[in-house]
Amino acid sequence: MVDLSSELTITSHLAREAGKHIMKIYEKDFSVSYKGPSDPVTEADQQANTIIVEGLKQRFPHDVIVAEESPPPANLSPKGRVWYVDPLDGTKEFISKNGEFSVMIGLAIDGQAKLGIVYRPAQDILFTGLTDQEAWMEMDSARTPLKASSNQKPESLTLIVSRSHRNPKIDIIKDHVGITKEFPCGSVGIKIGSIAKQDADAYIEPGPFTSLWDACAPEAIMRGAGGRFTNIYGEPILYGYDTLKNTKGLVATNGACHDHVIQSISPITEQIRG
Repeated sequence: MVDLSSELTITSHLAREAGKHIMKIYEKDFSVSYKGPSDPVTEADQQANTIIVEGLKQRFPHDVIVAEESPPPANLSPKGRVWYVDPLDGTKEFISKNGEFSVMIGLAIDGQAKLGIVYRPAQDILFTGLTDQEAWMEMDSARTPLKASSNQKPESLTLIVSRSHRNPKIDIIKDHVGITKEFPCGSVGIKIGSIAKQDADAYIEPGPFTSLWDACAPEAIMRGAGGRFTNIYGEPILYGYDTLKNTKGLVATNGACHDHVIQSISPITEQIRG
């Protein structure tokens, strides 16, 4: 088992440092630009990106870094160590000033997520996970282990959905799975933190609308808390290959209900992917 204690210490510090700069901008008026239709970016995204990327380059000069606000690397490969950085996940929530945004830093080794940090600067909450080992939450100077729920029955499951861009096919999915309860939330990282601390049981994004920097840190936390994290076919998420998009969607669950969710949506996977 690889010792990642140094990586955890460094990335926790970088996430908190980026969070400080994000909150300074959050508390004042700021301008919003657009990278594409419905794809906003602010100086908070850019400043946090610089802090994290430069910090990782300094401490891990031989590692590859994939960050949302940086040009994609030319030498991306599933072999070796690759960092995936979303400096401000939930930019729309940041703009709306509802507090539901996070800093996400994940490490993949040989194509698999291994370490994840998700930091909520507005609440000073840090989620940390080591894949298939452990996950915990740091809040108010206390460290609390995270363990996803054991809910399996559809009527007992709570689905956590996007607040700002809820996929219209979620209703079809809920009908097939048998889920009736849902609540909205910003940031993929915050959604996964909510499942890890038993506030929800599942998150399903059927379309190709997320990227690997949305997946790496959350996957390590979800699996560290005993949950599961796959695409909509139940297949592993692969890091370092020829695309940065999660073209087959994402499904994160408490683990106990994962097989039921995947089996329930299998007849409609092609219908809900677009």
